[in-house]
Amino acid sequence: MPRATGWEAVTVVDQLLYPWSVTWLPTGELLITEKFGHLRLVRNGVLAPDQISGLSEIRSGESSLLMDVSLHPRFVENRWVYLTYGTGTDNLSATRLARGRLSEDLTTITDFTLLHIVKPAKPGFAHFGSRLLWLPDGSLLLALGDGGNPPLRLDGQLMREQAQKLDSQLGKILRLRDDGTVPPDNPFVGRTGVDPFIWTCGHRNIQGLARDPASGRIWANEHGSRGGDELNLLTAGGNYGWPRATYSIEYTFGIISRATSLPDTVDPLVVWTPAQAPSGLLFYTGDKFPQWRGDLFSGALKRKEVRHLDLDSEGRVVGQQSLSIGERVRDVRQGPDGFIYVLTDAQNGRLLRLQPAPSGQ
Repeated sequence: MPRATGWEAVTVVDQLLYPWSVTWLPTGELLITEKFGHLRLVRNGVLAPDQISGLSEIRSGESSLLMDVSLHPRFVENRWVYLTYGTGTDNLSATRLARGRLSEDLTTITDFTLLHIVKPAKPGFAHFGSRLLWLPDGSLLLALGDGGNPPLRLDGQLMREQAQKLDSQLGKILRLRDDGTVPPDNPFVGRTGVDPFIWTCGHRNIQGLARDPASGRIWANEHGSRGGDELNLLTAGGNYGWPRATYSIEYTFGIISRATSLPDTVDPLVVWTPAQAPSGLLFYTGDKFPQWRGDLFSGALKRKEVRHLDLDSEGRVVGQQSLSIGERVRDVRQGPDGFIYVLTDAQNGRLLRLQPAPSGQ
């Protein structure tokens, strides 16, 4: 894999406890989630010593996992912060979407409101998905995993089969209004026996969502099992194959499906084998790396890198480069300053800023 040149990584903050997601406030501060239920504030490059309060409900279960954070498009008016989290036990758990208002002094979440509990609840505590993406009409995409690996079962079937069941929200991308209700123009609204929240189906465990604001194209990356990680170009109502059509094999090297493509499924743009364990996904629109404007950047937990994906005019990948980070990459974001930011997944996790290297390096 060619290595990208002309960039360097600078630590913004460290001492983050397994961070999962980062977003920027309009006033320049950053919010960072830590997976054990903490929401942290970074101001002027300094991590505030105290976590933001008001999230005790997230940590009230036997097990909990705080994941994505995203601001309402009209945050300046309403102060709403949206959060995804998994909660429950090793025997029964579910992904949840909630929102709360961030206080003006940035210390507290108030009016914490649960908007959606993913159905059905699942055994085990894995494959939550949980990435969020706002659309221009004010609706919200919520990406979800299929619930877990074999031997976990639900209603007598392996969890992966949930991804093809249209009465289940597992292994789907949901589309919701900002209050958690169903948009009336969702692709399956009005179909008997089909969950009206579903926007796409056939996913194993999506970890990244990104949108091109000019064309409106939306991409998702997702984990395969042993190999078969995917990058997909999304279309409302699309079926992305899992587990009927996949390049993945079992962790035990057995066959999951003999089909890699079917007439009623959408083929991936890219398949990564061996697995990368993709994470956050970014469509870059900034000015700090003009040579990369209009391209995707996909984090990789297993490969410990950010993968630059060169796109053509149709949104398809025509080249790849590696930006080696040397640590598990959990999230990739563009800051309001046009730099690329990376969260590393570690007990002493870091927020890194990727910036052009000085001339000659």
